[in-house]
This record gives sequence, structure tokens and C-alpha cells, in this order.
Amino acid sequence: MQVSDRVESVPPSGIRRFFELAEEMDDLISLGVGEPDFSAPWSARDAAIASLERGETSYTANRGKRELREAIAAHQSRKYGLEYDPDDEIIVTTGASEGLDLAMRALVDPGDTVAVAQPSYVSYVPGVKFAGGEPLPVPTRAEDEFKLTRAVLEDAGAQEADALVYCYPNNPTGATMTGEELREVAAFCREHDLIVLADEIYAALTYEHDHTSIATLPGMRERTVVFNGFSKAYAMTGLRLGYAMGPAEAIGAMNRVHQYTMLSAPTTAQHAALDALENCDDDVADMRDQYDRRRNFVLSRFAEMGIECFEASGAFYAFPECPADDSQAFAEELIQEKKVAVVPGDVFGAGGSGHLRVSYATGLDDLKTALNRIEEYIS
Repeated sequence: MQVSDRVESVPPSGIRRFFELAEEMDDLISLGVGEPDFSAPWSARDAAIASLERGETSYTANRGKRELREAIAAHQSRKYGLEYDPDDEIIVTTGASEGLDLAMRALVDPGDTVAVAQPSYVSYVPGVKFAGGEPLPVPTRAEDEFKLTRAVLEDAGAQEADALVYCYPNNPTGATMTGEELREVAAFCREHDLIVLADEIYAALTYEHDHTSIATLPGMRERTVVFNGFSKAYAMTGLRLGYAMGPAEAIGAMNRVHQYTMLSAPTTAQHAALDALENCDDDVADMRDQYDRRRNFVLSRFAEMGIECFEASGAFYAFPECPADDSQAFAEELIQEKKVAVVPGDVFGAGGSGHLRVSYATGLDDLKTALNRIEEYIS
């Protein structure tokens, strides 16, 4: 069976290898999974159960339940100042990942160049390739706290690109960007006519300043698609529900692909999501406060060990320098010797080499044990 060149050119996910190693071990503490250790809020779960008891197991509209799209529009307006028409400018997707894939296929033509700010979530580069585009790595720098700057965009040649995809708060680094810092990125994109795909799935998990969406900046709404969802802030990873917001022509094109592939996002999950938006702000705030306490603990422990780690201020990741020359070997040996799983930074692309992604989306007791084991190992 002949596999397409497009798929053959994409290697297996570097993260999965470490998950597979971890699955074979008992007494292992995983700091590698980007998944909340919380369950979805009870009221959202009750809403999902109630919808099943009512027998609501049919398809919804392709774009998602209108009631949910209205709630998304209201939530984004209230939280981030984003204004979108629920009829034409919002689509509900099977996770934010599907939304990004739809955007790549709807907006990227074969041969188009897509600048990818890195280190980045592992699906961006494959998504560009599956759409027939050419990914252009834009490595951010530790000395800039992994922020996207005009300098790194210019150094990478992004002025020649057709689009830019990025994630802030960032997976894997935990970096965030303020509105002022995003202004120079916005100016660069306007000057060079770049479409922007802004992954904001961790927007609610910003600890030191309010989250700013680039789509709220002058001249950016008409060239930006924003992605968000319920996996991270609402601890609903397994329910697979996200959404995208953007200009009507972009969302319409994405829906055209969605109609032929996914049809509609999971119905039960949409009922849970509607309740989450209406009733679960306090639950999100409680989870964010716990992540913040864990973040401070993890950063302080790395400082005690003498490991350099910039002050991550979003998502639920720290991105310390690896205390060994080979981060892949270090991560494999740490699993084998101390039964702690972390992910080497180079699997997230340019700029990640020499670092480790450490997730603190796990309980504080396990974090304490895991970091003690890491300290024992490096000493």
C-alpha cells in the first residue's frame, strides 16, 4: 500500500513515544501530559447527563448548536473584548485541534508558506504539511522569555510568509504576551499581509496579567482566526469540543470542510459546554488558582536545584533548561531510573532544544515527589 508523500513526510509525534514508555511502568509520575488532573465541573457533567436522559443524541447544526454559539459570543465579548456574530463568524469544532486543521485546509493553498512560532504544539507543522503548505519555523528565544518579537519574525524570513500560526499562553513554554508586546506582531502582520491563526486555548490560564487577543488590535480582526475550547480551562479534554472565531468568509470556508468530514461536533459535549459557559466561572477560577500555586512551587524547586527556568506565566507548563547535554537521553533515563516522565523540548520544534517541558497539571503531592526524584537524579 503506497502512503502519500504528504503523510510520509510527517514523523510520528515525539510526545507519544514518552507516553508509551510511561504506560509500561508502575509507580510512574507523569509530568508530560498536557491534560488537567481535574474532572469537568459537576454542573457541566449534569447537563451532559440530562441531555442523554432526554434522548438528545442526534446531530446538531454543522456549525454547532446556535444556543452554544450565542453563549460563546457572549463569553468572548465579556472576557476578552472579542465581538463575533454567532451565525456567521463562529464554528463549534471537535476540539480546538480540528478547528486549526479546518483553517489550514480552508485558508492555505499548496505551496503557501506558513510561519510557525516555535517551540509550539506538535500539530502545527504537520497541519501545514497536510494542507500542502510549507512550514517556516520561527524560533523564539529563551532570552526573550520565548515571546514572539519582530526581530525573530524578520530573522526567520516571515515577511515572505502567507500566514502565521502561534499559541499564547504557549504550549510548551508557558510564555505569555501582553497587549503591548502583541502590537509589534500585529504591525508586522499588517505590513506584510499575513493571515494569523491565533491558538488561545489556554487564555483563561494566564496568571500575571490579563490575556489579550491579537484580534482586538487595530486592523487584525479581518485577518485573524481565533481558536479556543473547553479542554484546558474546563478540564473537558475527553469531550473533544472547541471553537473558532473569525471573518465570515473564513468560518464559512472552514464549515465547508467540516460538513464533509466531521458533520458536527459531539452533541453531548455541546450541552456540557453550554452549561460550563453559563455556570462554571467559579470552577475555572478555582482550578486556575490551584495551577498558580503549583506553578510557583515548581519554579521555586527548579531554582533550588540550580536549574535555569524563566518565569512561565500561563498555561500549566514550565520549560526549564535541561541539566544534561542531550534532553532526549535525559528524559528517557529519568523515566527508567526515577519513574518520572517529562518531555524533551526539541520535540516542539526550533527553539526548544536544550529544554524540558514539565507539566504541573497534576496534584501537589505528586509534584513534590516527582521534583524530589528529579533532584536526586541530577545530583
